[in-house]
Amino acid sequence: MLRSPRSAAAFAALLSLAACGGGDASDKAATDTAATAIPDVQIPELSLATLQEVTKELSSDAYEGRAPGTPGEEKTVAYIIKKYQEAGLQPGNNGQWTQDVPLVEITAKNATPLSFTGGKTPVTAQYAKDYVAFSWRVQPKTAIKDSDVVFVGYGINAPEKGWNDYAGLDVKGKTVVVLVNDPDWQTKETKGEFNGRAMTYYGRWSYKYEEAARQGAAAVLIVHDTEPAAYGWNVVESSNTGTQYLAESKDGGAKETVANGWIQLAKAKELFASAGQDFDKLRDAAKVKGFKSVALTGVKANFSFDNEIAKKMSRNVIGVLPGAKRPDEYVLYTGHWDHLGRCTPVAGDDICNGAVDNASGIAGLVTLAQAFKTAGAPDRSIVFLAVTAEESGLLGSKYYAENPIFPLAQTVGGVNMDALNAVGPAKDIVVVGGGKSELDAYVEKLAKMSDRVIKAEPTPEKGFYYRSDHFSFAKLGVPMFNFGSGNDLIVGGVEAGKKASEDYEKNRYHAPGDEYEAITNWDGMMSDLRLYYAAGRMLAMTDAWPNWVEGDEFRAARDKSRAGK
Repeated sequence: MLRSPRSAAAFAALLSLAACGGGDASDKAATDTAATAIPDVQIPELSLATLQEVTKELSSDAYEGRAPGTPGEEKTVAYIIKKYQEAGLQPGNNGQWTQDVPLVEITAKNATPLSFTGGKTPVTAQYAKDYVAFSWRVQPKTAIKDSDVVFVGYGINAPEKGWNDYAGLDVKGKTVVVLVNDPDWQTKETKGEFNGRAMTYYGRWSYKYEEAARQGAAAVLIVHDTEPAAYGWNVVESSNTGTQYLAESKDGGAKETVANGWIQLAKAKELFASAGQDFDKLRDAAKVKGFKSVALTGVKANFSFDNEIAKKMSRNVIGVLPGAKRPDEYVLYTGHWDHLGRCTPVAGDDICNGAVDNASGIAGLVTLAQAFKTAGAPDRSIVFLAVTAEESGLLGSKYYAENPIFPLAQTVGGVNMDALNAVGPAKDIVVVGGGKSELDAYVEKLAKMSDRVIKAEPTPEKGFYYRSDHFSFAKLGVPMFNFGSGNDLIVGGVEAGKKASEDYEKNRYHAPGDEYEAITNWDGMMSDLRLYYAAGRMLAMTDAWPNWVEGDEFRAARDKSRAGK
């Protein structure tokens, strides 16, 4: 994920944080209360040399893209442990540096074309070029044969909103075609049935697959459209072909659909036309509550692929700096060490090095660990958690959150770092998921001390809140910072920031081009790290327990957790 950074020079003379009032206007009362407990902290010198050294090392070809369960993982884990030791941390898992995370490695092989028969004319989609598919079932072969095809709109079942695209429908054994994002994604404002242009979890691909499985579908195909998906087909292809990773389950994924996948928009339109349907009209109809699913009468879907299966034990890496006064209360710093490994070649290069995403985040963990150790332990303990398998669905952070080494009831909150920004200094701060928790007051304080302004998330339609490891903790009640600099660059303004972000997403995100040599600006990374240091230090020096605002979806989990501490 890319955010625009802020100049390091802005912090050169910074000694401490100035006091400030509340957070987001809609939740001012809650954040005013939290702000009264926010301490001033000093920010020590952070090591640019460490940030560059670790980023360069982890993103080198020697690590082969840091895929879980590969020799690249072995090198990565050993290197992180080495750097944690050098930083002066202690092993974070009862004397051990790692936490085992059981995974299943599954690689689709020998995929056939996806064919639709029974319509006016046969429609054929080629694997990788026109469609991708994979399975969350641990079985040697996946086959969809003569499966009826049904269009179920956005594939949403949201009882609290009175919305059910599956109402009165039996999709057992059928292939459902669904639209990406939410029904109101084209709304300019961030309000409405599904928060307007701000994507909800109902709009994410992972939800579409989960709901189709709950409904008993055999297969689900998401129609790819670049604008509502928020990324091009190249990202879909590189992320969903090759080796995938699943969390190991007792039933081997028997409750999942037989196959999950995506299909190119042009092929979807061809399919609907063959079935005598107008795709554009049905897409418009699906935006309205009460939409009734449409069977593509007579059309049958067929495709298959083999699955190469191996059980692998991956690892989270955990270091801790024990607190000086309240060592049994914890503040988290998280970042994922994994990337895609070997991926779709570009100009003969098939290693997705992941320099920005997320060697930079792990380099940030090490840099901050050094700074905390040098500054001396704060009141609360600081946990530095480098997690595995984020790119496969937040699997490492999910495993830790569900099997925590340090109880979540005793975990105050934390800072997630997923891709430090390398495009240039900026003037603003953007909070992903702003207005949800009392952590907003801390961001207000950070903004004032750094002479920045807080701006609304510029691309809420991309659903970043559900795309990184903080979400694993949020679902179980732990408030986590997820913020960074915005797109208003000091040199070039918003136009330059947007251009740089789009360039990264198009040419390097989840592609071989995300290499160390492509990072030409480090000032922004360093200034954001100063903010991250300050945020964690403030949490570690207060006795407050920030909560979610009243009515937030995660409030009940936090209240329950704290009540049973």
